[in-house]
Amino acid sequence: MQKILFNWKREFDVNQKLSRFLRGLEKAPAIVSNPPVIEGDEVNFSHSGHTGDVIYSMPAIYSLAKGRKINLYLRLHQPVTDFTKNMRHPNGNVMLNEKSVKMFAPLLLQQKGFNKCQALANEQIHYDLSIFKAFPFDYRMGSITRYFFLTFGISGDLWNPWLQVAPNTTFNDTIVVARSSRYRSPKIDYGFLQKYPKVVFVGLPDEYENMKPIIPNMEYKPVADFLELASVIAGSKLFIGNQSFPFALAEALKVKRVLEVFYQSPNVMAEGPNGYAFCYQPQFEKIVSDLLNR
Repeated sequence: MQKILFNWKREFDVNQKLSRFLRGLEKAPAIVSNPPVIEGDEVNFSHSGHTGDVIYSMPAIYSLAKGRKINLYLRLHQPVTDFTKNMRHPNGNVMLNEKSVKMFAPLLLQQKGFNKCQALANEQIHYDLSIFKAFPFDYRMGSITRYFFLTFGISGDLWNPWLQVAPNTTFNDTIVVARSSRYRSPKIDYGFLQKYPKVVFVGLPDEYENMKPIIPNMEYKPVADFLELASVIAGSKLFIGNQSFPFALAEALKVKRVLEVFYQSPNVMAEGPNGYAFCYQPQFEKIVSDLLNR
């Protein structure tokens, strides 16, 4: 009887999900059948999502821009509405704020094709990158980068770096770690990293204080902006992080990187060369050992 009830419940859940998906399709915007009219050699994009989502949207931005100059406008003070809203967020209860623009601008304006990075005012927008959330998909799964491909009917290169910075060679012999308070998988212990001589933490000060007792020899590296953060990650011997903004940078840079996958929302992928992922402790330690002893 229990087996029959279980199968019935599973079928009921599947049907519910299908019904929600079909209802969502009826409300989804007709983006592909109504493409924007773009005059001149500049394309205006807006984004209102998490900082990591901005980095993950860059392959789609390049594909949609088609060689035109890129103007990225960040829509500020949009509330956190996904399942992470009850977790501590670096920007409080909003996804992007004025500080986000100041942190992003030095990095993005250095990238090929980027012409502007500023807060959204009254500009005409050709592509709203956050509109992918209007489509009925389970965004806890899959790949954030590919959400944009699904939305706009495009593809892009996720195998090669889409972010370029000058590496900070000071960190060539250093393991750089970032672990946000969100997206932590259970039973994962970073304590074994204390046997390695040079470990540096990047992220928020309270995140560092939380990790310091686990890795007593770990030092903290504050940064002035995301360009400096990216240069530290680019120069590292190995980067280790969970599904937070620093890993988005590591993924875009395609450095040697190890991702802690969050079991409730595995929507970040380590794609291409030098990318590894784990959600279990033995595999975590094996991957780090293998990479450092090559």
